[in-house]
Amino acid sequence: MASFLEKACIGDLVEKTLAEDISKGDITTRNIFSTEQKAMAEVVAREPMVLCGLEIFQAVFKALTPEVTFSCFDIKDGDDVKAEETIIKVECGVIPLLEGERSALNILQWLSGIATLTRKYVKEASPVKVLDTRKTTPGLRIFEKYAVKCGGGNNHRLGLYDQVLIKDNHIEAAGSITRAVKAIKEKSDNIIEVEVKNLEEVDEALSNNVDIIMLDNMDMDTMKKAINKINGKAKTEISGGVTFNRLSEISKTGADFVSIGALTHSAAAVDISMNIATK
Repeated sequence: MASFLEKACIGDLVEKTLAEDISKGDITTRNIFSTEQKAMAEVVAREPMVLCGLEIFQAVFKALTPEVTFSCFDIKDGDDVKAEETIIKVECGVIPLLEGERSALNILQWLSGIATLTRKYVKEASPVKVLDTRKTTPGLRIFEKYAVKCGGGNNHRLGLYDQVLIKDNHIEAAGSITRAVKAIKEKSDNIIEVEVKNLEEVDEALSNNVDIIMLDNMDMDTMKKAINKINGKAKTEISGGVTFNRLSEISKTGADFVSIGALTHSAAAVDISMNIATK
């Protein structure tokens, strides 16, 4: 997972986050404390969660002061954390500690929220593999997809550049699945996934030897018929209107994947607190 996160511009995220919150300086903190005063903070989980974002959390304080130390507790991204468990301790000047507190917590709570929700969906959907989508926060996709991986999910496309997915509007504009697939195959040797909405389109996708067939917004009966019809001739992905309550039934369909936009667009931040004491 570390190599995945290395692709993300952690420094850029931290810089923008701190500029947004601190700007020219924290006028409350800087008028109360001197630059010589030191402090320690204990970061505690207030509810059970899957941790994600610890490296970015630390990067916030490293950007504010070189004189910061962290005491970790053998907890890493992707680990389950219990309620009231200490995640990390931070020691540095009281000014950078207070100035970075909210930015650091926002990142940790946000990414841990995605990882926690993903873990819940992954367990319910097994053995069907859970995929994320491109329904992410603009500019922050790489971080949110990292959180999905920490939660045990799988990344679908990172963007429009790394996998072919022929969707309904492509089919409408091209005139048919056949025309769209033919055009792709003439110019590319990429894996081809096609979105279908009924059994007739399943037949057309199969006749074009596509690699993955996305079953979009199908009721359970049609979905099962489609998977039986495909019968291993292509990978199958269930998509559209997938709620947690449907996952138990989806897990028994024999599908290969289920894609869930809610992992990134509807995850709630988890409750993490930072308790500060001056030294």
